[in-house]
Amino acid sequence: MLVELSKMEQRYDAVLGVLRDGYSVGEVAEAYGVSRQSVHAWLARYERGGLPALADRSHRPRSSPLQMPATVEARLLELRRQHPSWGQVTLRHRLEKEGVTPLPSLSAIYRALIRHNLIEPKERRKKLPTYKRWERGRPMELWQMDIVGGVLLEDGTEGKVLTGVDDHSRYCVCAGIMVRATARPVCGFLAQASSATGSPKRSSPTMARSSPTGSASSPPRCSSTRSVGRTASPTA
Repeated sequence: MLVELSKMEQRYDAVLGVLRDGYSVGEVAEAYGVSRQSVHAWLARYERGGLPALADRSHRPRSSPLQMPATVEARLLELRRQHPSWGQVTLRHRLEKEGVTPLPSLSAIYRALIRHNLIEPKERRKKLPTYKRWERGRPMELWQMDIVGGVLLEDGTEGKVLTGVDDHSRYCVCAGIMVRATARPVCGFLAQASSATGSPKRSSPTMARSSPTGSASSPPRCSSTRSVGRTASPTA
């Protein structure tokens, strides 16, 4: 009847094979399928602590310089319990205002909250089988116009960045800075962009049919440009 020995018993048998039976370290290492360094380590451990020293040891490092100090972690958990709605950014900002050093990183704060069960795991929303990506079937069917403000120019005026992306290829068809992003300037900017990208030699059949007059050289229509976000397009 075969009996499976534990790791501690196997190490002890290997040590006895060298000390009691007189086998060489190399022979014992080959018999047990380990390296000679492992057998030497078992012999040294057995000489220092006897049989208990052959048990498995923890691989945890003795020190971790990057570990969050206990006082900082205690203060962090205290703030989280007092304000359950605060996230990593707010908690880190609060610790910084209190002069806590060293200041933990956002990932370290998140791991500490997870470790102490202060963040409830939420299931990710599954993508519905009927989900369809918002995309046109062919290039030049629809442009997505976005207006973003807050760009300061040299003369102190505030400019707005106007970009146009083709909703099939995701190619940026136009981009520019405007001082006034009202209907007339935006439509003029769109007309210039369409004339550069939709000339008769390069325009697709869809682009030609989408023009108001039915000709490929006509500029596209622009029905709504005041709201920030998606605006008019060549087929609007």
